[in-house]
Amino acid sequence: MSSHLHPMLNTAIKAARAAGAIINRAALDVEAVRVSQKQINDFVTEVDQASETAIIDTLLTAYPGHAILAEESGRQHGAKDSDYIWIIDPLDGTTNFIHGFPVYCVSIALSVRGKVEHGVVYDPTRNDLFTATRGRGAFMNDRRMRVSRRTRLSECLIGTGFPYRPGDDFPGYMKMMAEVMPHTQGLRRPGAAALDLAYVAAGFTDGFFEAGLSIWDVAAGGLLVTEAGGLVGNFTGEANYLEQRECLAAPARIYAQLVNLIGKYSKFASVADKMAVQAATSSSSASTDTDPE
Repeated sequence: MSSHLHPMLNTAIKAARAAGAIINRAALDVEAVRVSQKQINDFVTEVDQASETAIIDTLLTAYPGHAILAEESGRQHGAKDSDYIWIIDPLDGTTNFIHGFPVYCVSIALSVRGKVEHGVVYDPTRNDLFTATRGRGAFMNDRRMRVSRRTRLSECLIGTGFPYRPGDDFPGYMKMMAEVMPHTQGLRRPGAAALDLAYVAAGFTDGFFEAGLSIWDVAAGGLLVTEAGGLVGNFTGEANYLEQRECLAAPARIYAQLVNLIGKYSKFASVADKMAVQAATSSSSASTDTDPE
């Protein structure tokens, strides 16, 4: 652990590395890992659970009075009324993991009185450690990170995530992708949102958007982006995104261009914007359904 880091961030790093060691051991024989299905296309493994246990044990040993909000166990552990809440995703990218596709990570954030103050995203396959403390910048393996300097969306590589659960808005997402793709150099869907956000912070990609995310998917990664000089919000650009299940992240100029493209697809869009989308959809359907003369 580093002596110049905040003690709470050091504890989060220790917890993330402990979880990463569990994940790496299991990755040596993925086919032996027991997998359960929470719902269609939404999986949990014994590795998620073991990773989460290691993280919680490490955090509560250091800070027994803190609260826990974890993907697999919810609020079962820790204090119930603390101002300090650890937000944990023990294995973001479980579907990738069970297929042996090496894009997944551990995500740990600490919220203090409603604000995320510390964040860690750890990629165990590459041993890449992304860290941030509010007001102190963001780092990858002790190297300071800054978001991309690109200012034109046409020069950008954008990360996203596709819907995959029953009830997700597949048609709406296809419209958003059709809106964004022609304006960029490409879209990428790696499959681990916390790592996607870390990549925006590092400048590896120039932006990211996805709907349907939970707070443990975005809490740590969102802090990485803002501490690296970027912006994070919902699709309309509003900053209060953590529990809104919409996440958009990018450097300021790219952020504005993405809001201009996909803001109208937000569940928080104005009535006029939503009506415009519906009108465009109806017009497109009508022209498709009309027989050629």
